Formats: sequence, C-alpha cells, structure tokens
Amino acid sequence: MSHYNEIRHGRHGVFLMHLHLVFVTKYRREVFTKEILDDLRPIFSSVCTDFEAELVEFDGEDDHVHLLVNYPPKVSVSNLV
Repeated sequence: MSHYNEIRHGRHGVFLMHLHLVFVTKYRREVFTKEILDDLRPIFSSVCTDFEAELVEFDGEDDHVHLLVNYPPKVSVSNLV
C-alpha cells in the first residue's frame, strides 16, 4: 500500500482524491465485534481494488465503521459506495 499523500498519475493528469465513508448500523445497534471488523477489512479492501481504489485506513466501533479511500477520478462516488 502506498503512502496516502502520494500523488497518483493518470493518462492526462495527476490527482489525489480521498473519500471518508462512515457506514452506520440501523438504529445504531451495537453489532460489530472485533472478529467482524477483522473480517470486514479484507472485504472492503478487495472492493476498493476492484474499482482501482486504495483502502488507506479502516477502523470501526460497535455501531459504525470508518473508511478512508483513495480513489481515481474516473470512479464516481456513488458507484464506489
């Protein structure tokens, strides 16, 4: 994984775009355990790889998870989510 401040190069430009996503459980119920969070990390990472994005940081608590994603401009935010 590259450093999160590394500028990425495309065919016609350079870019450094980050997206902070927060996924919250319904009614903020506490359902995420440490084991579930450990299982979610590779899943989110593989989804980011499919979109040529990079999962820079991942963390979570009992009722939500945070993702910091470095993504290319050709991918729309709605498709990534």
